[in-house]
Amino acid sequence: MPAAAHLRLAEFAVALSLASDLGLGHPLEMVLASCLLSLRLGELLGLSDDELREVYYLALFRHAGCTADSPKAAAFFGDDLAVSPGFLANVDPTKPWTMLGFIWRNVLAEQPLLKRVSALPEVLPGFMQAILAHCEVAQLFAARLNLDERLQHNLLVCNEAWNGSGVPGKLKGEAIPRTVRVLLVAEEAIYIRHFLGADAVVPALKQRGGVTLDPAIAQRVCASAEHLLERSQFGSPHIREAVLSAEPGQRPLMSEQQLEAAAHALADFADLKSPHLTGHSAAVGILAAGAARHFGLPESDITLIRRAGYVHDVGQVGVSSGIWCKPGPLTDMEWERVRLHPYLTSRIFAPSPTLNEWGTVAASHHERLDGSGYHRNLPAAMLTPAMRILAAADVYQGMIEARPYRAELSRERAAEELKRDAREGQLDGEAVNAVMAAAGHRTPEFRRQHVADLTEREIEVLRLVARGHSNKDIARQLTVSQKTVGNHLQNIYGKIGVSTRAAATYFAMQHHLLADGG
Repeated sequence: MPAAAHLRLAEFAVALSLASDLGLGHPLEMVLASCLLSLRLGELLGLSDDELREVYYLALFRHAGCTADSPKAAAFFGDDLAVSPGFLANVDPTKPWTMLGFIWRNVLAEQPLLKRVSALPEVLPGFMQAILAHCEVAQLFAARLNLDERLQHNLLVCNEAWNGSGVPGKLKGEAIPRTVRVLLVAEEAIYIRHFLGADAVVPALKQRGGVTLDPAIAQRVCASAEHLLERSQFGSPHIREAVLSAEPGQRPLMSEQQLEAAAHALADFADLKSPHLTGHSAAVGILAAGAARHFGLPESDITLIRRAGYVHDVGQVGVSSGIWCKPGPLTDMEWERVRLHPYLTSRIFAPSPTLNEWGTVAASHHERLDGSGYHRNLPAAMLTPAMRILAAADVYQGMIEARPYRAELSRERAAEELKRDAREGQLDGEAVNAVMAAAGHRTPEFRRQHVADLTEREIEVLRLVARGHSNKDIARQLTVSQKTVGNHLQNIYGKIGVSTRAAATYFAMQHHLLADGG
């Protein structure tokens, strides 16, 4: 059965929220805490089931545009990941001069005074534009998944303020949707507790009520602050499970179309970190899928490789755009940050049994056959065909794109470099040939032979057998008759020289046929 048949929309949204935390420079699971507190507050206020459901997804998709203006923020502040934490810790939204002070202390801090002063007229309008871009990209993200239109609209107004001073500044007071007002108060409470301390929550909410926040909703939090904040479970090892369990109403599963759109949207979310990365992740996914087809992998693997290619760099949102945009050599510390991004990719997807399959392949794109890659320095024996193909596709695609420190390479030069990496034992030769073929280069004609000459469909059947599925289950999942499944099994047993399911399962594990490719 396709993976999407088992993936809840909420499960994907939780993974997105972790990526958003990284992109904001916040601790992981801060968005999840805001989601839980928003729900508890909504219940206290008597929101309808539909409103509670909207609050839930507003919280989880709210920051899907947090990378929208990362390069500009890095250009002004040095580290875009430090802007939001610094702002939340030092700026009181009821006192505009605190924002001006924050900007003055941090904009081009290491540059000469004259250059800093000349930049100031551009910074404040740019700050407002960045907030607007954040909202617009979040709305576009939700639209790509075909989520509820009201939810899409309300993502656009998640930075409005009670007194009308917010962004885009078109709504004020009760004209701001109640779901948004609940979320803003809950999110502010979480931020205040983390950045200013638990004792600051009630005084700050009272001060901000009637200015940036709905005063009545802020007061309800103040009246039960300790209890409500405890229920947000921030820092709890079980917060993810609590959020998934708390989803109001029906719990929809994602369609194949939604899942494809979601993976592509995550690609673009990641690539906003630098103008030089625009379109890179999607291009890698498409190239890797084409290579997997040339390689002779089953259709299910081709889908997995394409989606893993789309999301392979999502962990780069946890690395400053100042590093991705740097025109010169990186320092040792900057390199350590870069080498961390595959781990961050795996961290985002690891909690989900379904998405972990994406993450395992995606996070291996910098591994090399000779063990010189990162982040785990995996040996060749642990690199599956999908991992090898994705690594080669990422290298080739990166070479034909410009980077801050070099111009793009010609396709011919990139192909030569790719073949050199294969000769030196870093990349898999068959994977390189498949990538080159998918990219339109002339390569020796080949079709990869599967272990024991198993066909693609026989590998699919063998995997399902190894996972304990009955013939009836396999027939239903592959949309064939039980008789056809039986025929496949007889062929499989004959080719691999066994007569029992247990032996077939052992054979599948021995030859690494369970994950992706034979």
